[in-house]
Amino acid sequence: MKQWGMLVDYDVIVVGAGLAGLVTATEIADSGIKVLLLDQEPESSLGGQAWWSFGGLFLVNSPEQRRMGIKDSTELAWQDWLGTAGFDREEDEDIWGKKWARAYVEFAAGEKREWLHNMGVRFFPVVGWAERGGYLADGHGNSVPRFHIVWGTGPGIVAPFERKLREHIKNGLIEYRSRHRVDRLLTRNGAVEGVSGSILEPSTVSRGEASSREIIGEFEFKATIVAVTSGGIGANHDLIRKNWPSRLGTPPRQMLSGVPAHVDGRMLAITEDAGGRIVNRDRMWHYTEGIKNWNPVWNLHGIRILPGPSSIWLDAKGRRFPAPNFPGFDTLGTLEAIQKTGYSYSWFILTQKIIEREFALSGSEQNPDLTGKSIKQVLERALPGASAPVQAFMDKGEDFVIANTLADLVEGMNNLTDKKLLQLKEIEKQIQARDREIENPFTKDLQITAIRGARKYLGDKLIRVAKPHKILDPKNGPLIAVKLNIISRKTLGGLQTDLSAKVLDSLGNPVPGLYAAGEVSGFGGGGVHGYRALEGTFLGGCLFSGRVAGRAIAAELK
Repeated sequence: MKQWGMLVDYDVIVVGAGLAGLVTATEIADSGIKVLLLDQEPESSLGGQAWWSFGGLFLVNSPEQRRMGIKDSTELAWQDWLGTAGFDREEDEDIWGKKWARAYVEFAAGEKREWLHNMGVRFFPVVGWAERGGYLADGHGNSVPRFHIVWGTGPGIVAPFERKLREHIKNGLIEYRSRHRVDRLLTRNGAVEGVSGSILEPSTVSRGEASSREIIGEFEFKATIVAVTSGGIGANHDLIRKNWPSRLGTPPRQMLSGVPAHVDGRMLAITEDAGGRIVNRDRMWHYTEGIKNWNPVWNLHGIRILPGPSSIWLDAKGRRFPAPNFPGFDTLGTLEAIQKTGYSYSWFILTQKIIEREFALSGSEQNPDLTGKSIKQVLERALPGASAPVQAFMDKGEDFVIANTLADLVEGMNNLTDKKLLQLKEIEKQIQARDREIENPFTKDLQITAIRGARKYLGDKLIRVAKPHKILDPKNGPLIAVKLNIISRKTLGGLQTDLSAKVLDSLGNPVPGLYAAGEVSGFGGGGVHGYRALEGTFLGGCLFSGRVAGRAIAAELK
């Protein structure tokens, strides 16, 4: 093989073996082109963050939606996307992200489901309603449920691409080298022509555990094209704080990590050094409902609660957040409200009835029934009592307080913090006021209105939203409080790419020989989500951008 008169080792090098990397590499190999796939982690971490995910995918007008009585359309989804993204840099940093967004919405309403279905991916029949917004029709949020849970969760979405990878390794079209950390993109005359880096010592750590960074060798490979699919900065808290936007208040002094340590953002700066442009550095996505994992896999391992809408949400001083800062409505809106209190934590107060119906935990390992594809275990969710993973946190998690009286609950909450900021009388006054609103079928409390509205959707009424009831009525108890932490997760900005996934330079021109896909590219264009996400769009963004990149690279080389 030759490139511009020089010998090359591979047609394509893909850097990063997460979901976007797997899709990119296998799409290229499907065209008969040879690929080298490099990753700094051991093979146990193949699939990256996607393996740990809940497996939610954004689909529009799907059969699952129609069976649930949901009327969706491309126009409605695009309206929601624009209202959520808030693109306001359209002549520069958002110019390609918005184009990617339109293409992705059309993909989600078109070939996405059939493409995945043909590879064996199936979906849980009840569609979830994430990021409900709570503003006007053209504002942030999903107007209808669109969160489709993959049957098998994260491992279920990784599996078909891993199978394709293994097939192409056998037929010689993909060479996969783990423990190969890229430290530099090789360039000549402004074009990328390969990679160099460090060979790390072999590691037998389990998936997600931190692996050694001991160097035992070096490598250098030449290629016609390099595709960067290395993920974001979610575990690099220093880099998160460096890029933290002032609109979200001060950066959290303490955060949990929703991703393993290897999600370090290294390749962003490395690609920038090779001429690629990073845009929208200040856009990021972190959750507000994080709890410390009582059985951690990585350092500061946090789990996100996927809450229904009924829990009372209080700030660090025990003041109820105003509308629409309700559980599950506006992640970044609530993050902004929390950070502007001067504290990086908040509280849920709820009842046993609420936790039984409304609490789910994000992550494949926290949903053994869905991950293991066990219909029997899924049906057991309808039985009395919290699910087994939730109950484990209630029994062993340090962020939970359970009590029969509000006085005992508040005392326990104060015992979890350095400063005893919570006042029983103030909390009692707010919850009593809320409980009085339950006595009529109408109310001025917008959270209660939202709960009743949610239960008009059959999926929420059956398995997701508890019947409205009084928090302080002992028959609904015991009372439960949860200390909520900020949990780092996604990078919304990244390498700017055109609609073929070619990385652009500071002048807006493609860097020859350089492509990017997945989170490192802001899931497409340097920021397909704008300022906010509609959920189910991170895995989907990796799938779509990896597919686009793989097919565009194959077309260029053909």
